[in-house]
Amino acid sequence: MSYALLWGILTFLAVVPWGGLLIRFLSAHGMGKRIRVDVPGSHQAKMGTPTMGGLLFLIPVALVAIVLHLLQRESLLPLVGTIIVYGMLGAIDDLGGLTRDSNAPLAAQIGILGRHMFLLQLGVAFGIAALLYWGLDVHDVIIPTTAKVLDLGLWYLPIAAFIIVSMVNGVNLTDGLDGLAGGTSLIAFVSYSIIAHGQGQDYLAAFCFVIAGALLAFLWYNVHPAAVFMGGIGSLTLGATLAVVSLLTMQWLLLPVIGLVFVVVALSVVLQVSYFKYTRRRYGEGRRIFKMAPLHHHFEKSGWAEVQITQRFWIVGAVAGMVGIALALW
Repeated sequence: MSYALLWGILTFLAVVPWGGLLIRFLSAHGMGKRIRVDVPGSHQAKMGTPTMGGLLFLIPVALVAIVLHLLQRESLLPLVGTIIVYGMLGAIDDLGGLTRDSNAPLAAQIGILGRHMFLLQLGVAFGIAALLYWGLDVHDVIIPTTAKVLDLGLWYLPIAAFIIVSMVNGVNLTDGLDGLAGGTSLIAFVSYSIIAHGQGQDYLAAFCFVIAGALLAFLWYNVHPAAVFMGGIGSLTLGATLAVVSLLTMQWLLLPVIGLVFVVVALSVVLQVSYFKYTRRRYGEGRRIFKMAPLHHHFEKSGWAEVQITQRFWIVGAVAGMVGIALALW
């Protein structure tokens, strides 16, 4: 574990210094976030804040993952591939949400419809699942609190793809307040690092702490008031990478526990949309369960301060992480 911690510390020290340079670069090139008009009013002040800040931690994480792959001679290629491909999808998503005008370069006006983005995510997820299944011979699941290992056979492919896509969108939906997605992701990766270490997968534990160190560096600039947002390039990649880490540990049944915040936030959106559509068909007008979804915006509408919501979600994430670790190491 000291080896993994050392990687995390070195990554933090390496990433923090160039955060300011990246923010100035993003600002100079008009990479400003466009804010939805229906979000709480306090968010309008964030209009134009540089986005795509996920580059701050994704680039060094990918480079270190390649180094770890070469040093350990253990396959981290699924993780490297996940970072690259989902990072590209997130970048495309971010470029469609910039504050540039219609005279901006074509690349900055790229956008993909939600349903098309979902299909792309699903296709990539199946590709990663296939790589895990045939490339690394990973197709098992550990039953928590027992020593039982269940071989899923080909059922592993759709299940793994579902896990990846679900976590991608869970983290993406959670990225709505300063420091929220970064802090909760940090806790989840540290939790899985401890689990991986307990399994003897020290290379995977080190990788998780590399992400943790990079996220700490990102949070240096992202905590309220945020100087940069991670954007889809960060949130989509974090969600997919966390899912793949859980699949590599074979403790993915604990992902809804360790990633409890992401699951609840995603469910709040699903419930809100489903209930609205149902009541619109039944009563002629849509009704809502929450004041606004995702869930963190509901609490904002209820009068909670942004920092208060973020810190309480961190607390929930930390407790959930401890529960997950306890169940994994039982």
